[in-house]
Amino acid sequence: MERFDVIVVGAGPAGATAGRALAQAGLNVLVVERAATPGAKNVSGGLLYSRAVAEVYPEFWKHAPIERAIAAHQIVMLGEHTSTALDFRSAQAATPPFNAFSVLRAKLDPWLATQAEEAGASLISGVNVDALLVENGRVVGIQAGPDQIGADVVVVAEGTAGLLLKQAGLRGPHNPHDVSLGVKEVIALPPDVIEERFQCDAETGAAYTLVGSTGGVEGGGFIYTNKASLSVGVVVKIDSLYASGRHPHEILDAFKAHPLVQRLVRGGEVVEYSAQTVHRGGFHLATQLVGDGYVVAGSAARLLVNNVLTLRGMDFAITSAVEAAQAILQARFAGSYTAATLGNYVERLKATSIYQDWRTFKDAYGLMENPRLFSLYPDLAGEVLERLLTADTKPGSKALGALSEALKGKASWLTLSQDMLQIARGMVL
Repeated sequence: MERFDVIVVGAGPAGATAGRALAQAGLNVLVVERAATPGAKNVSGGLLYSRAVAEVYPEFWKHAPIERAIAAHQIVMLGEHTSTALDFRSAQAATPPFNAFSVLRAKLDPWLATQAEEAGASLISGVNVDALLVENGRVVGIQAGPDQIGADVVVVAEGTAGLLLKQAGLRGPHNPHDVSLGVKEVIALPPDVIEERFQCDAETGAAYTLVGSTGGVEGGGFIYTNKASLSVGVVVKIDSLYASGRHPHEILDAFKAHPLVQRLVRGGEVVEYSAQTVHRGGFHLATQLVGDGYVVAGSAARLLVNNVLTLRGMDFAITSAVEAAQAILQARFAGSYTAATLGNYVERLKATSIYQDWRTFKDAYGLMENPRLFSLYPDLAGEVLERLLTADTKPGSKALGALSEALKGKASWLTLSQDMLQIARGMVL
């Protein structure tokens, strides 16, 4: 049986980074990717937050295939016919390493994989890992078709599904309540149209986080500007989608039909459509990260920060890969790869700032359980502002009066107060 020091399953940000770090340390590393090329099966939006990534790939924005530096963030509530937005713009917001970059994973992942190969890792693509090899409760390698390949330790960076861990009896099945579905289109538009429409220049762009206009299904939408396209999509809870009886493409079509979104994507050509399940990644859903002969990194470990305003996964994946690699090197020095010797990975990860952010915003997860956030409040915000900004022949009212009128028959003041407290606990207090 062919053998390596380390086998990495998956060549996404976590897998490629782990492979690079371990190869740089002199280990014999094999990275196995099931897609024909890294990134070909990924559905990420996506935004790459640069501070944590720059610690691993210094000044990566000068070399990596990034799209635009995000200089503007809009948080938007979509009512049936209205939109209410918080528009944040800053010169520093577009300056690395303080900013986020829009990226297309079909371009970024091959670049990351190349960094691993240049460090000395071996990469094979288009190969599906069918199972983890387990002997006496210890992972000892992988099964890929007829081939068995051994390793001292396996890095599981296979993505959200975590099928290998479940097949090996190392993780239970997903609870549908904790899983969302992401549906995305890449819509081609000329760069000058994007720059005029989103008020940016040739290097900068904008990111929109949108709540509402998902047919009452719990979830939200996003729009990210790329160099010559937009990444447009929705992420909705699986159980809420099932209860609605609607198809995923219907939710996306309804989202795109909203007047604001329709204006932003007008004239574009859909050049890519994709859908994929996404684990919601709440802090309380943290999974087992180590075992005898294996570690888990990236989205396979459910490492996702969602505070409603931002969704961070790629930088968390890269950070987790670095800490996993360091733990493997420490275990190698100790001469064994047991759960105990690899356990330093967990302690190292807990010491990172991004893990602290994950814990800080743990209560934001509960906001996604509140259906009023996705239907009532976007309409309510639009109705209140419409009352305040529209001149009428009838006497007007102050904001509190306008809110009271808009609330009639929809929600009580008690419900509103409880929801505001929940929002404060999740995002403010």
